[in-house]
Amino acid sequence: MKIRAAVLHEMGLQRPYTQSNPLRIEEIDLSIPQHGEVLVKIHDAGLCHSDLSVIDGTRPRQMPMVIGHEAAGEVVECGPSVTDLRPGDHVVFSFVPSCGHCIPCMTGRPALCEPGAASNAKGTLLNGGSRLKSKDLRQLNHHLGVSAFADYAIVSSNSLVKTSSDLPYEIAALFGCAVMTGVGAVVNTAKLATGQTILVVGLGGVGFAALLGALAAGASKIIAADINPQKRALATQLGAHAVIDPNEGEAVEAVKSFSGGGVDIAVEFAGVIQALEFAFACTKRGGTTVTAGLPHPDKRFSLSPVVMVAEERTLKGSYLGSCIPARDIPAYISLYLSGRLPVNKLLSHTLKLEEVNAGFETLARGEAIRQIIRIN
Repeated sequence: MKIRAAVLHEMGLQRPYTQSNPLRIEEIDLSIPQHGEVLVKIHDAGLCHSDLSVIDGTRPRQMPMVIGHEAAGEVVECGPSVTDLRPGDHVVFSFVPSCGHCIPCMTGRPALCEPGAASNAKGTLLNGGSRLKSKDLRQLNHHLGVSAFADYAIVSSNSLVKTSSDLPYEIAALFGCAVMTGVGAVVNTAKLATGQTILVVGLGGVGFAALLGALAAGASKIIAADINPQKRALATQLGAHAVIDPNEGEAVEAVKSFSGGGVDIAVEFAGVIQALEFAFACTKRGGTTVTAGLPHPDKRFSLSPVVMVAEERTLKGSYLGSCIPARDIPAYISLYLSGRLPVNKLLSHTLKLEEVNAGFETLARGEAIRQIIRIN
């Protein structure tokens, strides 16, 4: 079938993206779903910094590629052997397809699915190969098994979680990355306990979701850090007990003073080494620092083993929020529906597919929280 899609042919084009137009809206071919695959009509898709990291070359991927990984849509057709979904079902995408059979999957860590990681790195679907072709029949790569900036997508059924039809698509899309990654980093990776203190560094869609997750989990003190004053103001409105500019001279001491010697947990989402260093410096003795940021693979972070040992400090990475999507996405949606996780407040812009380059320029300038593309 013929579909419209935003295709990235080359990474690293110069900004502003409104002039270089790294994403081209093209008519491309989408094949029928194969074994274990599903055809989904995309309704809404979110613009995430992980997409921007592919566009600017920070997160290298196979080119050319139909990008986009945070989305919600409606099942149109199920391929052979798909029994848990049917046409008309509303679904949220997960950007790591979990095979269910590798050791990480079998031990409750599907975010680390080995076949899923391999297929994502190659730009293929979980079963291998691509279902996307350009007008001249060249193969196009899939982004994280999703490729959401398009009218329709073929994905593995293992990339989908069924949701309630009562949930608006623009809200449902947020749960595929921003909410899953941010809330999951707090409750799954860091394992925040009621009454603990937490620092959230980097206030994009994921960071704000982490802030809301910390509130829902019962944190006693939440400190939000970002260099953008508008984002710090919004953090206060959403419930942060203190906000701080990490570039200020005594920022670390200010966090320690407010939290009583350092926070129990610091979570970092900025994808900048200095932000991770700040988060680690603000964590107390015996505390945990979690990073879900994705700087360029060549970047390095140094720390003192003596500090790790003598202070019994923990530094952890978090991918997909250490989530089990089939368990956690419905749980987080239930929190939203009960009013305890108001992620609708993260929506800052609504765009058309043709405005995608302008959206990424807005994101690169730090002027957006979560932008949603209304596709169908």
